[in-house]
Amino acid sequence: MGNNGSTSELSSRLLRLVIVGHVDHGKSTLVGRLLSDTGSLPEGKLEFIHDICKQQGKEFEFAFLLDALEEEQEQGITIDTSQIFFSTAQRKYVIIDAPGHKEFLKNMVTGAADAEAALLMIDAKEGVQEQSRRHGYILKLLGLTQVAVVINKMDLVGYDEKVYNNIKSEYTAFLDSLGIEAREFIPVSAKLGVNIASLKDEMPWYKGPTVLNMVDQFEKKPPPDHLPFRFPVQDVYKFDERRIIAGRVESGKLKTGDRVIFSPSNKQAVVKSIEAWSVPEKPDIATSSESIGFTLDEQIFVERGDVCTLMDQLPIVSTTFDANVFWMGQRNLEKGRKFTIKLNTQEVECEVVEFKKAIDASTLETLTNQDYIAKNDVAELTLKTRTPVAFDLFGSIATTGRFVLVDEYDVCGGGIITTYTPATKSDKLRDEVRTRDFNWIKSDITPDERAYRNGHRAALILITGDPGTGKGPLARILEHSLFQNNFQSYLLDRRNVNLGVGADLDDPKSSGEGESARRLGEVAKLFLDAGHVVISTSNAFHQEDQADLRLLANPYQVVEIQVGSQSSGEPDLVLSLDEAQNAKEASLKIQNFLKEKKILMGHNYSI
Repeated sequence: MGNNGSTSELSSRLLRLVIVGHVDHGKSTLVGRLLSDTGSLPEGKLEFIHDICKQQGKEFEFAFLLDALEEEQEQGITIDTSQIFFSTAQRKYVIIDAPGHKEFLKNMVTGAADAEAALLMIDAKEGVQEQSRRHGYILKLLGLTQVAVVINKMDLVGYDEKVYNNIKSEYTAFLDSLGIEAREFIPVSAKLGVNIASLKDEMPWYKGPTVLNMVDQFEKKPPPDHLPFRFPVQDVYKFDERRIIAGRVESGKLKTGDRVIFSPSNKQAVVKSIEAWSVPEKPDIATSSESIGFTLDEQIFVERGDVCTLMDQLPIVSTTFDANVFWMGQRNLEKGRKFTIKLNTQEVECEVVEFKKAIDASTLETLTNQDYIAKNDVAELTLKTRTPVAFDLFGSIATTGRFVLVDEYDVCGGGIITTYTPATKSDKLRDEVRTRDFNWIKSDITPDERAYRNGHRAALILITGDPGTGKGPLARILEHSLFQNNFQSYLLDRRNVNLGVGADLDDPKSSGEGESARRLGEVAKLFLDAGHVVISTSNAFHQEDQADLRLLANPYQVVEIQVGSQSSGEPDLVLSLDEAQNAKEASLKIQNFLKEKKILMGHNYSI
């Protein structure tokens, strides 16, 4: 195979290409032909396949070049490998083959999502199929704008220019409605090698590029270094005394000395060092598409799913956003059903709260009066996650605005986040809390140091239940018992907070219960920051109030102790009414639970 330039130069120009199309439209044959015509096959491979076909008495097919095992060849099965390399004189290519919808969407957050250009195949004899249109829609979801359409099997229609023009006209109109412009429609016969590497005499009416000419014209996507820094945390490794936060830089740049923030937790630190694999010296900077690790100047709790950014380049954090979703599940995607969303490295339960529009992906027609979508349909909808997630709009940073949906253990849909409006009180409060945390004057004493001195971590113990269930006496006994065991405890009564100067919560113009919960959360945060175990009781906290309290107390733990069996979400510990009547025994049960959760640890514990 001929090439210009050194191997390292070619590697730096490697272009990632995805090939999609209806099953049996000839993808495997095209890939086999590309490998053969560019001399990219291992020596003797072509002859080996020819010999096997001869032995089995069947006609040689270029698709057989992709067969992995001899027994699969004997069964006449062609398979799709995940990454195939070939080179032209211009540069190297890696083909990310997409055998079908499901496999394509499984790679939406990694493999196929990184493709820079696409070849979309259509069978000249069969014409534009429903799946051809759906594949066009998936290319839109992936943000792929460099697309060429390969009209294959022209030999089966007598190389008829009218057939070519009809397909080109029909599919151009469809792609236009998606906002995608095909760079070229190339008529070929992959089986016979027509218009793959060179133009042949069979179609003198076609004056455009061959497939290989076309891929050489695709432009390499510049690395998204200019975009805001995004680093979804994949894992945290502990080496010696160092904690290395590992992941992939999806966009932007990171330097040692940068102050970073982790969302949605709002924890902050400064990058102490950047760690890279197989390099002689530690780099001072990391750029997009690099898989790296880094250490921080202080020990903060970071976990998989957090998204690391720079202080002035924050992502959106919310539980609610609008999205376009392509659905492939056997069961319908319907309002209220629970799914798992995989967004970057975050995995959270979610549900559809509103269907804005249901769409037939093959025709782009709106399905009227429908609050569900079936397999292979598309929807514009609003999703709500169980806990806050960090993301960007797809139009701003594609990689952190793209997700897949999992139904039980099956990837069954993919989508892009289109719009976000902080419409709810919780979203507005979250934005306020984030601003507060950024401007918070931090003590030089760390939470770990306070925990080491006190023998416990700071936590808000929220005792909930109906009136008259014994919450008050239990809270007082718990506070006293913790105090006698030398733990820093404080009973923060909600009424005391409401009696603060200027607190007229009976004023009808006031926001009432929500404002009361907010004030309690803000005061509790001060005690938590001082290292205390804060105890509070209420029979008036709604689920939304409790979510606000957790938000305000973050990053400290909130533990809900529910007295009685009434449903109030998912409490951490439930005490029966009989248990709560014996306050001393109930207090001991709570303390044992706090020890299990490593909140109470005893003095001089090891960090």
